[in-house]
Amino acid sequence: MSLTLTIQLSDRDLEHFTKAIEAARVAAEHKSATDVMAAATALLATAQASQLPDFIADRLDQLDTLVAMVKDEGWALPESDAKRVIGALAYFADPKDIIPDHVPVLGFLDDAIAIELCVRELGHEFEAYDDFCEYRQAEAERRGVQPASVGRADWLEGRREELQNRMHRRREREEGQGYGSSSGYGRRSYLKNVWRPSTYVR
Repeated sequence: MSLTLTIQLSDRDLEHFTKAIEAARVAAEHKSATDVMAAATALLATAQASQLPDFIADRLDQLDTLVAMVKDEGWALPESDAKRVIGALAYFADPKDIIPDHVPVLGFLDDAIAIELCVRELGHEFEAYDDFCEYRQAEAERRGVQPASVGRADWLEGRREELQNRMHRRREREEGQGYGSSSGYGRRSYLKNVWRPSTYVR
């Protein structure tokens, strides 16, 4: 028998988590991008060995996408955009979890909420990366090659530039609106038939 619970966060709750994320970012400022990426990857590895509610597992898929969009050679994020994503990942490099990860069932709940806030903040990055992965998948299949084998291929360059420019334009229009304003909620990037350099496998 399953039990459905709905979690609704008030503005005060969101403010609490937002402050915790910002504090973690400040605490992680001295850490390198490699360290931040390694911490996020380690969290995914720990979570993969755990039995997790679907709500949390779905958000960890989204964290995996954040990691993938930074390390994906084909997507080749410009340095300023990569720093923006790595800044969002900094929360996961702070060992001071709101809820310790070893707590059964709920241990990753704070991470899931932090991921959801990151998804909303980086909605245009997610949307552009989704579109790029789908384009690469379709083109690789049409050309008879494996998407995993495609790096910075010539035929990707034009589409990549177009999508990243679109991402920048949309982000600039929403500058300063904060968490929850972006269009990333309900994104598609954890579809399993589209390849990305994944770490987390459910």
